Amino acid sequence: MYKLRGSSSHEWHSILYDIGVSPSKGQSREIIMSAPISTHEEAVASWKTNAAYWDNGIQEGNKYWERLQEPALRRMISSLPLTEARVLELATGNGLVARWLVDQGASVLATDVSTEMLDFARRREKPHHEGKIAYRQLDATSAESLAAIADEHVTVGGFDVVVMNMAIMDVSTIEPLAAALPKLLKKDGIFVATLLHPVFFTCGARRNIQIVDDGPDGYPEIIRTKMIEKYLDVPPYHGVALYGQPAQQIYYHRPLHELFSTFFRTGLVMDAMEEPAFTSEDTMPERLEASSNYTQLPALLAFRLRRLV
Repeated sequence: MYKLRGSSSHEWHSILYDIGVSPSKGQSREIIMSAPISTHEEAVASWKTNAAYWDNGIQEGNKYWERLQEPALRRMISSLPLTEARVLELATGNGLVARWLVDQGASVLATDVSTEMLDFARRREKPHHEGKIAYRQLDATSAESLAAIADEHVTVGGFDVVVMNMAIMDVSTIEPLAAALPKLLKKDGIFVATLLHPVFFTCGARRNIQIVDDGPDGYPEIIRTKMIEKYLDVPPYHGVALYGQPAQQIYYHRPLHELFSTFFRTGLVMDAMEEPAFTSEDTMPERLEASSNYTQLPALLAFRLRRLV
């Protein structure tokens, strides 16, 4: 396997610091040169192995959830009343989004490829969640599994919302999901997703920090930029979401045209997109390289697709 140059791993280290953990020295990303099917199997195994560590690290939400993900999801889903809405969540992890949706009035079928993750999600339920969240093991890359869910819910017309928070970059293929969504969703139902930004994160963008003496106020000015060397064709690679996790996971980069056209080909229409970024309230002056200091460059991409017919 080929290792990227050390500087390209700094962006991922910054994510780890921002959520309250510290990366080890020399930790790097690795490009995987094997076939997609083998990386898929390894990706699934990593989430089973990392379940306990992930649950302990994320718990009821971190900085990325509180400042970026939750506000974006709230805006995206606000187009539909959630009271009594039926929601399918893909890649629920420890159930954070499922519980949040129930708090908004929805009933949720929370799914994940890892039964270990689902066990932690069940344990985190509060009394008022009881009976409002159903759990099911589901591989979101499996056309057969997605079709089975659609067939089971066809009598009630499908789901009002399908949501996938911060997981598209973790799955080896999105074609089966795109093909299944028109059957999973009710007419005018929506698919809402968030992911690490393809332009500024998953392509391996490098952060640059320039200190200019004698800035506008007479003090040194810090200028932050990102350099993108590759974007259109970036192979899957190993990475970590939480430093110290037992197994590295696999990230799958998709350029924007590839990401969106996959869904457009199945007849879904995009009617909302956001690029959530940290603000001045989130900056960390003591850490020049922190991702949250890049307030002009979005960390995430959030979008909403709708079934019109």
